[in-house]
Amino acid sequence: MTFFKLKAKAKDTEPAETGPGKSVFFSAPDGLKLHAVEYGGENGDALPVICLAGLSRNSRDFERLAIFLSEKAAPKRRVICFDYRGRGLSVHDPDWKNYNVITEAEDVLAGMTALGIAHAAIIGTSRGGLIAMALSAMRPGALKAVILNDVGPVIEGDGLATIRAMLTQLPKPKNWDEAIAIQKTAMGKAFPAFSQEDWAFEAHAKYRQIGRKIRPDHDPDLVKPLAEIDLGEKLPEMWPQFIGLTKTPVLLLRGEHSGLLSKKTVEAMSARHPDMQVMEIAGQGHPPLLHKDGIPEAIERFLGGVAD
Repeated sequence: MTFFKLKAKAKDTEPAETGPGKSVFFSAPDGLKLHAVEYGGENGDALPVICLAGLSRNSRDFERLAIFLSEKAAPKRRVICFDYRGRGLSVHDPDWKNYNVITEAEDVLAGMTALGIAHAAIIGTSRGGLIAMALSAMRPGALKAVILNDVGPVIEGDGLATIRAMLTQLPKPKNWDEAIAIQKTAMGKAFPAFSQEDWAFEAHAKYRQIGRKIRPDHDPDLVKPLAEIDLGEKLPEMWPQFIGLTKTPVLLLRGEHSGLLSKKTVEAMSARHPDMQVMEIAGQGHPPLLHKDGIPEAIERFLGGVAD
């Protein structure tokens, strides 16, 4: 171990801002219209990077990291940030049971095909890391490197309970100042190092404004699969899928105050993947913001050691 400290459900149709990236739409295997944001499409020589967000999050989480990797890193890379079904500008699924890791992994593979990407480095935050591990079993040749952002094959029940409670009791802010305050109240204990600008980034990544209304940028039905999980029982583990990554370069990021990824799990992962690199992010919880604390430069160095 190397250690560094179908008929779609109706939804609002007014487009959200996608920032400097280029919007790309494609069809899922079941025909659902899905969305991704592409950066550095002209950067065709280096290994491309695919960014996969957390459970209720979207492509905006990666905007600043994607700009760094596509415009400032050496080499500059093509970066694709996906909105899963029911998140961001992807259409909401009429069947909430399709909000699962396997279906979303199939959607990612469909997006890669649509974008002409045979293989890539995957950056997976939380749910995105679970999807990356699923891809290791579904199409191992597609993964040339994996960066797991605060996630492993074992999910801590307390951390999942916190996420479920947050999604179940989501308030509806009246303005952006209130949205920022909500994020700070909900997550402040786990992110003591965040500045007011960091909280603003969090709020604008999580919410979007339609007319005068500010709402979470995901299908409210996303909480239904979580409601079916019995947190009193042992949660399913993904060790076989993680072991499928043992021949793939892996960088694991862990927030110092993470409630989802324990140090015990990190040690067990390192025992099974001795070449895995680990970086703990001080002052951050679950999941760390990827454009802070030297993380972009660490990712740049890690990817620099991976054969294109």
